[in-house]
Amino acid sequence: MQKEREVKMKSTKLLITLGLGMLLASAVAMAENAMAGTWKLNASKSTISAGAQRNDTVKIEMDGDKMKITVDGTDTAGKPVHTEWTGKDDGQEYPVTGDPNADMRSYKKSGDRSWAVTSKKGGKVTTSGTITVSADGKTRTVKVKGTNAEGKPVHTNAVYEKQ
Repeated sequence: MQKEREVKMKSTKLLITLGLGMLLASAVAMAENAMAGTWKLNASKSTISAGAQRNDTVKIEMDGDKMKITVDGTDTAGKPVHTEWTGKDDGQEYPVTGDPNADMRSYKKSGDRSWAVTSKKGGKVTTSGTITVSADGKTRTVKVKGTNAEGKPVHTNAVYEKQ
């Protein structure tokens, strides 16, 4: 009887430990991938200055510690723009394709749900700013300042909703 009770207690402790471990692993995975998913621009909540590119859809896929970011939008003339960037959020520069304002981009994690982003063209910083994902994971806010391909100042406060 005593042995049965001990076995039952050990089994219960093991199940509780496994359950807590799985819960913690899920929470860590969600925190690490806060930007992952497809995001759509909410134009009514966003401010995009004249001369700035408009990014309508942003798709972020995680592959281990790498992010692949695919952006579809329009340039200042209203023509479609498709950009791609693959890299890590380690502050290092990685190539970006399809962006008339940048050929290199870097992301650096600056908090649990925030990143600093810098874009460069020909070695010169064109834009820099921050990306923040809301605590509920439903909203992504991108604030950047800099210059466009013509050298004119741009400012964007883009609000995206997770799809």
